[in-house]
Amino acid sequence: MGYTQIVVRQKIHDDILELLREEGTEASRKAQRGLIVQPGAIGDCILTLPLAAFMKEALSLGGIDMLGHTEYIGLLPGRSCIDAVISIDSVDMHRLFVEKEAFDLADRDPLISTFGGYAWIATFVGEPNGDFEHNLIYTANCSGSSEVVTLAAKAPDDFAGHLTDFYEQQFIAQSGLPLKRQEARPNDCLIKATRADTAKGRELLREAGLDPNCRPVIIQPGSGGVKKCWRLDNFLVVAGELKSKGVERLFLLGPAELERYAKTIIKKIAGVSICLAELSLVEVLGLLACAGGFIGNDSGITHLAAGLGVRTFALFGPTNPSMYRPIGPAVTIFKGNPKTFAGRSSVSLQRRLVEAVLA
Repeated sequence: MGYTQIVVRQKIHDDILELLREEGTEASRKAQRGLIVQPGAIGDCILTLPLAAFMKEALSLGGIDMLGHTEYIGLLPGRSCIDAVISIDSVDMHRLFVEKEAFDLADRDPLISTFGGYAWIATFVGEPNGDFEHNLIYTANCSGSSEVVTLAAKAPDDFAGHLTDFYEQQFIAQSGLPLKRQEARPNDCLIKATRADTAKGRELLREAGLDPNCRPVIIQPGSGGVKKCWRLDNFLVVAGELKSKGVERLFLLGPAELERYAKTIIKKIAGVSICLAELSLVEVLGLLACAGGFIGNDSGITHLAAGLGVRTFALFGPTNPSMYRPIGPAVTIFKGNPKTFAGRSSVSLQRRLVEAVLA
């Protein structure tokens, strides 16, 4: 065999080894996964998505799962950076709160099956150096090496940035790694509707007696906190003004509104607009995917609309929009007087909102 042939064969051999090493590195990366424990409602879960994307990219993880309430997180896989979800109701979380001296695990313990195998776990449950964190670390490391980071869900009042920045800063500080912060991306679409979602939304519009292609402005007057809800009369006036300009409107009522509003109030809403209620979160997502605009308070559905890229008009009263602003490419913030936001009509805010929607 000549010298040239030997060199060529050696080159081929080296190339094959390098390819195998690259494939092995990629396989190892894909095998490493992260988990976020987020027990909050839909708005909290959506505001956690930038952290999930940061963890996946900065730590070169093959996937990110989320453990929480499936009624809120079940829609995320296939529509966001979350790859899989775990129901918090399927996990004996209470066991992790016992004093660390009394904590014990059996062979093939379900807790090990749930938390083992993750390279990184970020949890919004428990406190740093507390019993929960200690027991979670012990559990996660029973079947492999795992890093656990405990995050505060609420930023201090003097924090100047957005809540998603607070989450990322906490994670970097506690990770012990020289990770670089991502630049703020307030215009990202965090959630992507599927074709099936859009088809379902059009079906709901058709069932409501609307043209399935009409792209209405959806108005959702509720929120988890009563003080965060703009007085209902304001929404009704805005809906009436939009009607006079030929804009199709649709009121969306969730469980909180059905519980708070008397039948006479719901009848009053139905007098100015078609009103849909008792929809699942996936059905709401489908409707939003067909919307031409969305008007709502500082609420989970407002975050969902913004995350989908819908033109979103978000009304803030007592809460700070600098910290809790919905993330999306087409968000307009309106700040009302915190003292009168929920209790009085605001003609000036009504006018500005109508002008913005019509624009």
